[in-house]
Amino acid sequence: MYGTKDHVKWMELRDLLMIMGNFQQSKILVTTRSSKVASIVGTIASYKLNCLSHKDCLSLFVKWAFREGDEKVYPNLLRIGDEIVKKCKGVPLAVRTLGSLLYMKTELHEWEFIKDNDIWKLDQNENDILPMLKLSYNHLPSHLQRCLTYLSLFPKDTIYDTDYIVQFWMAIGLIESPKQNEEWEDVGLQYFKELWSRGFVQDIEDEHTFYTFKIHDLIHNLLSNVSQDDCLTIYPHTINAAENIRHLSFSDDNPLRAPQSFLKNLKGVRTLVILPSSGRNRIIEEHFINASILNFKFLRSLDLSNSFLEVLPNSVGTLKHLRYLDLSFCRRMRKLPTSISKLQSLLTLRLLGVRLIEVPECLQSLISLRFLEITTDSLLLRDIQPGCWSSLQFLLLVDCDMIESIFEGMQHLTSLRRLVIQDCSRLISLPRSLKFLTKLEEIQILGCENINLWMEQEGEEDQDLHLRLETLTILGSEALKDLPRLLLQGSASTFKSMLIRRCPNFKVLPEWMQNLTSLNRLELVNCPALSSLPEGLNRLTALRQVKVQLCPALSQNCQPGVGADWSKIAHVQEVHIEDKKIVKPRSR
Repeated sequence: MYGTKDHVKWMELRDLLMIMGNFQQSKILVTTRSSKVASIVGTIASYKLNCLSHKDCLSLFVKWAFREGDEKVYPNLLRIGDEIVKKCKGVPLAVRTLGSLLYMKTELHEWEFIKDNDIWKLDQNENDILPMLKLSYNHLPSHLQRCLTYLSLFPKDTIYDTDYIVQFWMAIGLIESPKQNEEWEDVGLQYFKELWSRGFVQDIEDEHTFYTFKIHDLIHNLLSNVSQDDCLTIYPHTINAAENIRHLSFSDDNPLRAPQSFLKNLKGVRTLVILPSSGRNRIIEEHFINASILNFKFLRSLDLSNSFLEVLPNSVGTLKHLRYLDLSFCRRMRKLPTSISKLQSLLTLRLLGVRLIEVPECLQSLISLRFLEITTDSLLLRDIQPGCWSSLQFLLLVDCDMIESIFEGMQHLTSLRRLVIQDCSRLISLPRSLKFLTKLEEIQILGCENINLWMEQEGEEDQDLHLRLETLTILGSEALKDLPRLLLQGSASTFKSMLIRRCPNFKVLPEWMQNLTSLNRLELVNCPALSSLPEGLNRLTALRQVKVQLCPALSQNCQPGVGADWSKIAHVQEVHIEDKKIVKPRSR
């Protein structure tokens, strides 16, 4: 439906809206870059949004191209920037993108190269800014160009998640080898941040340990244009494809019963993505998957998520190069073929929403695995054996409603950095073996209503732990009364962020919190039984943010200047009590 010029479809949509209820008091606003679309859908004359004035464009350009105040230090650059802005014709996306391109560049010739580039001379339609965006794209390092063009496989308005996108990039070999003390995932996140700083991504949401983002429609158009020799989205009407295509996605309206005949000529395909059908699970014939596996022998990334696929063919075991397998929300699938154990190159396995009857022992044969999401209806999760999953960086257990305890042998996950446990309603505790995970940086416990995190130190071996936990998030636990002292005090020099939300029976923050000398963020939301802060919190000089919300007694005690606990947080840079936010000027 997106951007369609088909009058019949617009009429069908209008009629559908009309029969859904009384819309006499409602208005629907449609935005489009096409005057033809506006004339088809509009019941009143369309309003043409004017371009930004030159003054506003220049102001926007200065914001993105200079550090604050530097435009006065480099008047020659500003004059050239003024000429560049004129060529952008009042389009803010072009202004921002080119400004980002020139940020921190102070050599005159670099600015003049952009101003005098031949790409401005191309014939273009009114408001066509693709040449301007192409100019900025051309100045990206080649590895960032490849990472960005890969996003064209997904439809416009996709909300991307850095966790998954970085795994995609890793799977198809787009990430350079990490330096010492770095992981592949760290390098991938740096790539994203560089694309962010250059203005190629937007609507960024910081989720503390990952980011979500979008790319502008026009950036998507550009990527579709520049990736034609490498990436292709298959539509029902597609009848041919260049033999050198490496990355394929199938559009949401493509019937997946048998592969189009021309696909047999594509022997070098590395990526196969089956896009969800209009937000619903889509039917994929097993024959289609079998034929694709047999034809695309060099697949590195296979995304079959959100489908009604009931059986993953045994032939999947022939994909010796496969590094990314996504079966998320294939809700009819209840077990995995044993041949999956042959995928020795697999880095990422997503089984989110796949309610496995049991967790097959063969999964532990995946020795290269770095990222695992799993859902199971099994009463037990299999014990982890020594040497298994020793490369695992990320583990998500979600909707495992039957389990009361997680894996034994957690101490064998020696590379684990992030542990997320979500909506496991019967889970009552975490294993003490987490104390052996010296690389673990983040624990999230979400919607596990019966869990309590009591974990005290026992014996001399617990007194001198060298852990590196940085973040603990607990959300939606009715049983929570204690925090894991063993893990937090063992991470006293690294622990930075504690978030506790919707824990109605959590009453006391422990006195030993004063030992967490690196803590810089404390967030307490909807914990009505919590009434006071622990003594010694004023000693935590690294503490920069405190938020207290929907905790009536505690909020009263934290009122600035008058609350009984105010002195404990008076030194904090940013304090948010209920709807009141106090930000103090930074000391110089």
